Amino acid sequence: MWRTLIVMVTARRRLRRGGRLGPSEISRIRLTTLLTDIDLLRHMNNGRYLSLFDLGRWDLLVRTGLWDVMKTHGWYAVVSSETVTFRKSLNLWQKFDVESRMIGHDDKAVYLEHRAVVGGEVYARAIIRARMMKRSGGTLSHEELFAAIGRPEGVPEVDAWVHDWAAASALPPTRAKAPSVWS
Repeated sequence: MWRTLIVMVTARRRLRRGGRLGPSEISRIRLTTLLTDIDLLRHMNNGRYLSLFDLGRWDLLVRTGLWDVMKTHGWYAVVSSETVTFRKSLNLWQKFDVESRMIGHDDKAVYLEHRAVVGGEVYARAIIRARMMKRSGGTLSHEELFAAIGRPEGVPEVDAWVHDWAAASALPPTRAKAPSVWS
């Protein structure tokens, strides 16, 4: 929670000083691997990466101006799918950057990429699929979103494998049955 608050305050300050990030620009925050991030093998626990990538997402939302629009309209995002790939371990007290960027959208979701980077080298990468929701109920359409924030230009097409991954990892809709049957 403390890291989230610090990131939010810092992102607001960076927004005031440097202006808004464009929808396809990269957000970067500097973090340090803390004792609470470490597992018994003395490197960052695999589960912590996604929590720390959330911090990058907060920075990106604030610095693109999307957070203020979402707050005003009562919208929020929920992660519907995520996958993370690890390349190298982050060790205790090691400094690293979380780089975050929107990599595209389709008719149902927004896709983001997060990277843990040390000295320009990727240590881990996550692909996130997020749905936009309304606090009043229901899913936010992209038409409503783009009417409020403008249609983002310069955002690359989502790679075909990302669409394949999203389809392959999808669970049934919330109103459909989803029995836990092991084969």
